[in-house]
Amino acid sequence: IASSFEKMEFFSTFGGNPVSCAIGLAVLDVIKEENLMQNALLLGDVFINGLNNLKKRHSLIGDVRGRGLFLGFELILNHNTLEPAPNEAKKLVDGMLTKNILLSIDGPLKNVIKIKPPMVITKEDVLYTLNSLDQVLSEISTCID
Repeated sequence: IASSFEKMEFFSTFGGNPVSCAIGLAVLDVIKEENLMQNALLLGDVFINGLNNLKKRHSLIGDVRGRGLFLGFELILNHNTLEPAPNEAKKLVDGMLTKNILLSIDGPLKNVIKIKPPMVITKEDVLYTLNSLDQVLSEISTCID
């Protein structure tokens, strides 16, 4: 097969590379063996429920959405007008970084907080993140009031 390529120009970094294929298959094996898809669904539900509970205590939180471990929630200044809170979103991401939790900002109005943890996250990690969000949101709310 390799000798047939001598007569033509062919270049592909990832085209059928046996090492890349072996790595991909190994990753799929780990996902299956460690039930990481089920873990993502279960912990995603813990996250969504926790974020909705935080929404009841923190008026900055607007819509909460997501599936599995791909989650997002909006920060808004007013629930009637849905005025976005991009400055508060930046403060939240910065505050979470001091707790060694990486979040990102997205959305056209720069007020959506994305949570995309690794599939190997534990329930303890989720609870720590939710507790940290509660603390940082409380600090931010104190500055707004």
